[in-house]
Amino acid sequence: MHLLWRVIVSFLVGAIPFAKVAMIGTGIDITKVGSKNPGFNNVLRVSSKWRAAIALIGDISKGSIALLALGASWPIGIAAVMGHCWSPFLGFNGGKGVATTVGVLLVLEPIITVACLPLYPILRFIGRKVGWKQEGAISSLTTMLVIASSVLALRGTELGIYAFFLFVIVLIRHFPNLREIMGKKRV
Repeated sequence: MHLLWRVIVSFLVGAIPFAKVAMIGTGIDITKVGSKNPGFNNVLRVSSKWRAAIALIGDISKGSIALLALGASWPIGIAAVMGHCWSPFLGFNGGKGVATTVGVLLVLEPIITVACLPLYPILRFIGRKVGWKQEGAISSLTTMLVIASSVLALRGTELGIYAFFLFVIVLIRHFPNLREIMGKKRV
């Protein structure tokens, strides 16, 4: 299959809103409650742990499955993450992209990703203890930055640029969280 078609299909796979799937039967529209973010953390906030697990596993899996089915390449992985973040099934809105990025990185850079992922729960724990605003955003962005930096340092410039592109997508989706951390209100 031509690369463009595989990228489009990967985008559509990434666009499947597993947070909405996880909420089927509850009568709750995850995009209208809590943080309104169609992702794992919002499902956890407004529903049950098992529904949140469905959202998390689905979002991680769609990143990995897109690569395994369509070819393990950075453009395919980036398309899946972009599909998650700007889903046509949600009016070109979507989640923050962290879980789908992890799914992509587990296929493209498994050793680096597995080595860096423990940083996330460690930072969440520290953030809770010291009272960070937006400890989830700080933990996610720091972990993604460490993974991207490790890919750059260990795999070279070309792969590092791709990894940083994924980081920038996640960073963009976290702008509202960063505004809150800096004490700035939405304009």
